[in-house]
Amino acid sequence: MRARQSRPSVARVYSYVLGGRDNYGVDKDLGDYFIEDLPGSEQVAITNRDAVLRAAKAMAEAGIRQIIDMGCGLPANVNVHEVVRQAQPDAHVVYIDDDPFVVAHGRALLAVDDGIVVLQADIRDTEAIKDDAEVQRLINFDEPVGLLFAMTLSFVNDEEGPTTVVQYWADRIASGSRVYLSHFRTGNTREALATANKILEAFGRGRFRTDAEILACFGTLPLDEDGLRPCIQWRPELPEDATRDLTVWEELVVSGMARKA
Repeated sequence: MRARQSRPSVARVYSYVLGGRDNYGVDKDLGDYFIEDLPGSEQVAITNRDAVLRAAKAMAEAGIRQIIDMGCGLPANVNVHEVVRQAQPDAHVVYIDDDPFVVAHGRALLAVDDGIVVLQADIRDTEAIKDDAEVQRLINFDEPVGLLFAMTLSFVNDEEGPTTVVQYWADRIASGSRVYLSHFRTGNTREALATANKILEAFGRGRFRTDAEILACFGTLPLDEDGLRPCIQWRPELPEDATRDLTVWEELVVSGMARKA
């Protein structure tokens, strides 16, 4: 029998909303709340996931052959290493998550060869991540690195230093490295407030931030020419997405990428 869980997991709920099946009843209940009581809210997860895959592709096409996914979540239909290796077949990818359920599934499904590892770690524990033997084996910080923070900083409270987390890596990665992040954006609509309140209630943490606060998370790294924009409009696959009116849900999650000079 599957073990009971008293609290939902960010990664498992996110996966459930995207159509995944690896979850517990408590995750399904919360996912159903978003799908049924806040119809359209699944677009937050969908547009975020699509954008992070575009970011991984952009990094690989820029010549980056080593990626660290800071808060990877459960395996999906298309995963970061699959996108990256289309452009860089020998790329090294380190997936990191603090959820042992996620790590177990990731090790079974993502770590297909010795160039990919899945580590259990808290993204706030930067020194431990950098000093990990597998990170040291796969990542050469003297060469460009791609760092992905897909929604994870939304769950780092102000007093825990989201900017400090990013700046730690900015100080250590080589010139030409890229840092991508997506984040919940503060909104004043009924839908935005209901989402923020439900996330805080369910997980005990979760911080929606203004554009200025999200930009501050990049620390000293300057954003590229795309700037900060809703995920669906960040390097959109469909040209019409760049100019059409967005739903309240599409406005609720934004992303940007910085390049270390």
